Amino acid sequence: MKTDILPNLWQVGGGDLTAPGDAAIYLARFGSSAVLIDAGCGTAHAGLVANISQCLPETVPIEYLLLTHCHFDHTGGAAAVRGTYGCKIVAHALEAPYLESGDSDVTAASWYGAWMRPLPIDIKINTDPYPMEIGNGRITAHHWPGHSPGSLVYTAEMDDQVVLFGQDVHGPLHPSLLSDAADYQASVRKLLTLDADILCEGHFGVYSGKEDVRRFIRSFMAAGITSDA
Repeated sequence: MKTDILPNLWQVGGGDLTAPGDAAIYLARFGSSAVLIDAGCGTAHAGLVANISQCLPETVPIEYLLLTHCHFDHTGGAAAVRGTYGCKIVAHALEAPYLESGDSDVTAASWYGAWMRPLPIDIKINTDPYPMEIGNGRITAHHWPGHSPGSLVYTAEMDDQVVLFGQDVHGPLHPSLLSDAADYQASVRKLLTLDADILCEGHFGVYSGKEDVRRFIRSFMAAGITSDA
């Protein structure tokens, strides 16, 4: 089962689509290539593969798995995804040490009664923004610290609309996740400047229309903080 968002954009995992513990997993096609955004916990990999097969012909490869951050509900299934599709795993350089060492506390795997297996990262992003050419399109990573030190959001233009893969816009913030409240508030304000038409969030679904996107983002701004963006 999958959810259509645009002709070449789908939600293929998360909640009822794969397993209850999974954050949302999005699939975007850009002509001859595709990318997957996040990988869930990995407990329903066969279901994820079945959902992807409903969207992509076998001739269209998944070139990259784009991780938004290191937390287990987004990354626990990453090794299985790479094993199935041969894609390169992308993460921010600040998140890579916790993934590559298998840190079950910072990745929050322990919150799920699991442990994080060491996950080698193929591409470690350390510039902001970081554009990537994919098929006939482009997707751009933006550093978005606060929820975790190396959280990323991704933007792409699809069907003349700016799509924002924001994932954990809502947080939460917790010391064991190395969260930073000041960085988070700055990052929330930064999201407004990206002027997205569609927001694909990690746990609250998809928001369409600039005003609905901005309303959702603004709901996480601290009281007393204003923005003209």
